[in-house]
Amino acid sequence: MTRSVALAVDLGASGGRVVSGAFDGRLLELEEIHRFENGPVAMGGQLVWDLPRLWQEVMLGLRMAATRYGRTVSTIGVDAWGVDFSFLGADGALLANPVCYRDTRTRGLLAAAQRIVPREAIFAASGVQFMEINSLYQLLAMKNQQSSVLAAADRLLMIPDIFHWLLSGQQSNERTNASTTQCFDPQKKNWAFEMLERFDLPRRVFGEIFEPGTDLGPLRADVAAEVGLVGVRVVMPGTHDTASAVAAVPALEPACARPDWCYVSLGTWALVGAELDRPFVTPQCLAYNFTNEAGVGGTTRLLKNVCGLWLVQQCRWSWQRAGKAWTWDQLTALAAEAPPLVTLIDPNHPSLVAPADMPEAIRALAKLSGEPVPESTAAIVRTAIESVAVAVRKTLEELDQLLGRRVSRIHIVGGGVKNTMLCQMIADATDRRVVAGPVEATAIGNLLVQLSAKNGAVDLRSVRSIVRDSFELVHYQPLEPGRWNDRLRSLKTPVPVSEPS
Repeated sequence: MTRSVALAVDLGASGGRVVSGAFDGRLLELEEIHRFENGPVAMGGQLVWDLPRLWQEVMLGLRMAATRYGRTVSTIGVDAWGVDFSFLGADGALLANPVCYRDTRTRGLLAAAQRIVPREAIFAASGVQFMEINSLYQLLAMKNQQSSVLAAADRLLMIPDIFHWLLSGQQSNERTNASTTQCFDPQKKNWAFEMLERFDLPRRVFGEIFEPGTDLGPLRADVAAEVGLVGVRVVMPGTHDTASAVAAVPALEPACARPDWCYVSLGTWALVGAELDRPFVTPQCLAYNFTNEAGVGGTTRLLKNVCGLWLVQQCRWSWQRAGKAWTWDQLTALAAEAPPLVTLIDPNHPSLVAPADMPEAIRALAKLSGEPVPESTAAIVRTAIESVAVAVRKTLEELDQLLGRRVSRIHIVGGGVKNTMLCQMIADATDRRVVAGPVEATAIGNLLVQLSAKNGAVDLRSVRSIVRDSFELVHYQPLEPGRWNDRLRSLKTPVPVSEPS
């Protein structure tokens, strides 16, 4: 049987991949073609993304795919993280490397922005969670610094938009990534021009919004010749990585106003939310600081960002620098042997955003919180994982309040599915059933949107049916919810969920 092959370029803040998806009409088969590292580079006093190197890695992955699959490759699409961007000039030249969201240029701009446009008005226009990393504050930082790049800018492109332009020559802004900027109105489904004008940001840089599934045309002739791909078209997936991941959630029920399932896209971050059939921009949503981001198929992702495996990742890095090269499996095994529910902290506390020494930062926060200070490696990892489970629990309780019902089932997707300890802890802490998988949700969602889109429209029911048929899922039942309830009641002060800054 002839198989169609699509290529997903999946870019993350710590690494990227080129992944193939071979589809026979019923099942999708994945293959990782090329993997490469990524990370911000300090240059000229700023943290920037090394765009030329990333482009070289993508081109290498495409050459490898051409060698592997030849003329069976039909489409290619790119997904990446949100909020970061760069600009093209009037002559179509890229003006600068994108600045990383972890750069310090946005410090203090949340308060400064709200002196110009009140918080309630910003939320009414954007429906987005308030975080200093958002594109709105990056743009305001450039304006305040009288940036020559902003002055010369003709078109704003988000990270995946840049790569789609490099691949196809077409300038486009895709809706799911645009919705992360806090410059996009989810109810009007267009840029929030009235608010942007109040901030005196240039209207000219915000281009036409396109839907996931849009065909941008053929691969540029020079790119096709260099990598050896013939007849390949560039098709936009949900270009925000979480949008692609949620598209691959193997749920049966369609989006609605009060769904009975929710998702946790679990990796460095834990994106906790529900898929709705319309935006939910209300005072209660603002009070809980949830975000309304666009999803595939005209859906809305009502969600909140909380800390995921960042704490363990950074602890591991600190221990590696000290000469202790723990593997992920070793750290999880150590944590399994540590006494349960001894120390709980707020994993989103500002002191844990980017400390020089994460284990020491966790100890310091435990002491500040009046919790037992974890000393051993096992105790620190256990503290980190259990605290994430508690943060997920609190966020789901807020989500229940917003939806007006208690969702009964959690779908966990993404790389965090591999951490079976955390999956079980989330089931126990929340007292809800968990369905874990697929691990490669982002790449899967990217590929299936490419393969199934018709005239720019995507049928999520069809996409999710293929996911259920193609990939193994693991089910977790709550085993000890009472222990978690008792421990949380015993806290002197409830563990808050601070907003990432």
